[in-house]
Amino acid sequence: MTYNPDFHHRRSTRIKDYDYSQSGVYFVTICTQNRECLFGEIGDGQMLLNSAGLMVQKEWEELPLRFPNVEIGAFTVMPNHLHALLIILDEIRRGELCVRPETDNIAIPPLGKIIQAFKSLTTNEYILVVKQQGWKEFSGKIWQRNYYEHIVHDEKDFQRIEEYILNNPAKWGEDEENPRNK
Repeated sequence: MTYNPDFHHRRSTRIKDYDYSQSGVYFVTICTQNRECLFGEIGDGQMLLNSAGLMVQKEWEELPLRFPNVEIGAFTVMPNHLHALLIILDEIRRGELCVRPETDNIAIPPLGKIIQAFKSLTTNEYILVVKQQGWKEFSGKIWQRNYYEHIVHDEKDFQRIEEYILNNPAKWGEDEENPRNK
C-alpha cells in the first residue's frame, strides 16, 4: 500500500522543531492497540497487575539500564495503558562517572527512540510468552502507533502530574481509557 495523504490522516503530536533529546521531564501515556485490557485489572481502586503487566512494569523500570541518560519518575501500568514521568538527563552515567555528551560526541536518544525501544522490548517479550503462559492473544501489535507526551514545565506541573499518575487506578471508573466508558 502506498502512502495516500487523503487516506492516511497521521499527524504528529510532537512540537515542531522541539529537540526531544534535550534534558527535561516528560509525561507520557502509551495506550494498547484498540485499548485492549492486557495488563491486569482494577480492584478496590488498586491496579492488580497480571504477569503481562508485571513484564511491562519491569521493562519500564529497566529503561535506565538501557539508556544511561534516563531516569524514571512516578508511573503506573493500567489495564490498557501506561502513564509515566520520564526524565532525560543532559549527562550519561557510566558507573560513578558522568559523561557530558557534547564534549564526548555521544548522541542522546530522543524521547521517541526511548518509547520505541520500550514498545519493541515489551512486544517481543509478549510474543515469546503469549503461548507459554497463556497470556491473552493479540493482533501482533500491543501498542498503538503513537503516544501522548507533555513537557513538564515546572514543579507545580510536575506535582500535579505525579498526583494524577499515582491516583489513576482509583479513578479508573471515570477514566476515558476504560472500555466501559466508551
